[in-house]
Amino acid sequence: MELQPGLRRVGNEIVACYLLIDDRGVTVVDAGLAGQYDELLDELAAAGRTVDDVRAVVLTHGDTDHIGFAERLRRDHGVPVYVHAADAARARGESKPSASFGRGIRPWPLVRFFAYAMSRGGMRTEYLGEVRTVADGDRLDHLPGSPVIVGLPGHSPGSIAVHSPELDAVCVGDALTTRHVLTGRRGPAPAPFTDEPDVALESLDRLAALDATWVLPGHGTPWNHGTREAVRLVREAAGARVH
Repeated sequence: MELQPGLRRVGNEIVACYLLIDDRGVTVVDAGLAGQYDELLDELAAAGRTVDDVRAVVLTHGDTDHIGFAERLRRDHGVPVYVHAADAARARGESKPSASFGRGIRPWPLVRFFAYAMSRGGMRTEYLGEVRTVADGDRLDHLPGSPVIVGLPGHSPGSIAVHSPELDAVCVGDALTTRHVLTGRRGPAPAPFTDEPDVALESLDRLAALDATWVLPGHGTPWNHGTREAVRLVREAAGARVH
C-alpha cells in the first residue's frame, strides 16, 4: 500500500512494516513475519524497486513479529540490520520478553492474530546472526529516508521510533497500536505484550514532541492525524492523565 510518495506499507492491520524510499534506495522499517517476505517483494515491485535496492533494515524492537525476514535479507543479500543496543540480544534470540497481556482479552481477535502469525511463518522466525546497534538520537542520514532514532523504552528496553522528517512520518513499532490484537479495539491505544506499561506511557512524551503527521504502528492501520493526537488518545485509552 502506498501511503504517499516514498512511503509504503507491507502487510496489513494485523502485522505491518514500512518502506522509506528515495533516490538512494529503500530502508525497511521492521521485518514483520518470515512469511511476509513475498509481500515485501511485491511491494518493492509496485514501487519499481527490487530487493537489490534495499539498503538497510531498521528494527523498532527485537520481538519475533518484527524481525521475521530480517535475517533472510542480511544473510542472502548482505543487508545490514539495525536495532537499539538494549534489544540486540532479543533480536539475536538470546533473551525473551517478560510481557503482560493486559485486560479485556477477547477470543476472536486473539485467535485471528495467532492464526495469521502462524500462516505467515510466525513459528519459524530466524533470529539475527548479526546486528548493528543504534542509540537514541542517532541520525542515519546515509540511509534512504534519512531516519532519526528516537528512544521509546517500555514495550521493550530498546524500543525505538524511526522518524523520517523528510516524509513527515514516524514508525513506532509497538509503542502504541491502532488495532489491539487481543481485543480488536480500533484507534490509538497502548500495545499488548508490553514489558513495562508505565514506562511505555511515559515515553510517549518524546513521540508527541516530534509533531509528525504519519504515525505508523506495527499493528493497526496507519494514522495520519499527527503524533500529538495519537498520544492523547493512547493515554485516554489507558486511563492515564494527559499532559
